[in-house]
Amino acid sequence: MPFPKGLRALNHRDYRLFWTGQLVSLIGTWMQSVGQSWLVLELTNSPFKLGLIGTLQFGPVLFLSFLAGAIADRVPKRRLVVGTQTALMLQAFILAALAWSGHVQYWHVAVLAALYGLANVLDMPTRQSFIVDMVGKDDLMNAIALNSASFNGARIVGPAVAGLLVARFGVPIAFLLNGASFIAVIFALLAIRAEGRPHAPSGRSMLQGIGDGLRYALGTPRVFLLLCLMLVVSLFLINHNVLVPLLARDVLHQGAQGFGLLLAALGIGALAGALALAMRGEAQPRLALIIVSGVIMALALVVLAVIRHFWAAAATLAILGFFQIVFMTGCNTSLQITVPDALRGRIMSLYAFVFAGITPIGSLFIGSAAEVLGVPAAFAVGGGLGLLCILGLAERSVRGSGWRPPWRSQA
Repeated sequence: MPFPKGLRALNHRDYRLFWTGQLVSLIGTWMQSVGQSWLVLELTNSPFKLGLIGTLQFGPVLFLSFLAGAIADRVPKRRLVVGTQTALMLQAFILAALAWSGHVQYWHVAVLAALYGLANVLDMPTRQSFIVDMVGKDDLMNAIALNSASFNGARIVGPAVAGLLVARFGVPIAFLLNGASFIAVIFALLAIRAEGRPHAPSGRSMLQGIGDGLRYALGTPRVFLLLCLMLVVSLFLINHNVLVPLLARDVLHQGAQGFGLLLAALGIGALAGALALAMRGEAQPRLALIIVSGVIMALALVVLAVIRHFWAAAATLAILGFFQIVFMTGCNTSLQITVPDALRGRIMSLYAFVFAGITPIGSLFIGSAAEVLGVPAAFAVGGGLGLLCILGLAERSVRGSGWRPPWRSQA
């Protein structure tokens, strides 16, 4: 029996396997995120050093994403993702062993975060561009929305469970369970029939291929606007790995369990946003929806700057999560539908660059702001700068795209 409209991408066998394995693995990934952030705070008690871990973890994306995208367009994607997932599994097991030994130090976490980033820089554009090989363009938005649903469903379960387990057994259990969770996605990938084979080589060098992708992105107005919007959001608005643990500990005076619940609230909102998009029949979301979602994200951060009540903060994080997923899924789908097949890996490497590669700079900026100005001020600075930049980009795009921002619709 076919799946209903909101789950239509699951009618594809390969995607069904991929999605199921990924769901299990993502729960473990979110557990490790909670454990790692809490471990760093226990070891250093420094917001700056917590931000630095984010910089090391996503730094390779900043410097190597263009190369990774060119590689993704030249090799079978399924095999490459199996390799990257295996590397991420080993990283989690090593971190678990170090933490369990009782001799873990900050530099251990920093080195392993950098190794995580090296594997992730290849994984992100390859995995993103592999989806269309499993479902085709007609079901692409639904598949990306379901990916977001699994990501954020895991964000609900993983942090909540991790908060309880870390409070009871300590942080090593989060790393161990994350390593074990990768087994599911690796077996799923091995069972998938689609290889994600590259298009016939053009005879151009790797450097020329990277240049082709950059020229296309810079010369295509819609693609360029989407990438600029994502850059702003990644720099100022998506720094949850730094801000949420600081909000939990320093502003709301919560422990590991409260931290996990705040991340779960963020995930509940994001899951709701992903499911709302999955039920829509559009091939891709409207640009106006993407812009408005970014504006609401920025306003939510400004609100968090003044909140001092746990459940009010959780509700605001849920709203932030909802519109974050609408924004990110909209950008992802629009890019993949717009770009030619032969350039998809390279354009998705730009997506990874502005989504994850800019995150280290944002993490360092927000961590520094929190250490110098305080946590509430860091929320206000990030939200305020993000809001100004999004509104500015929307205004400047009006002539080139022919799209009119909602606040000028009556002009």
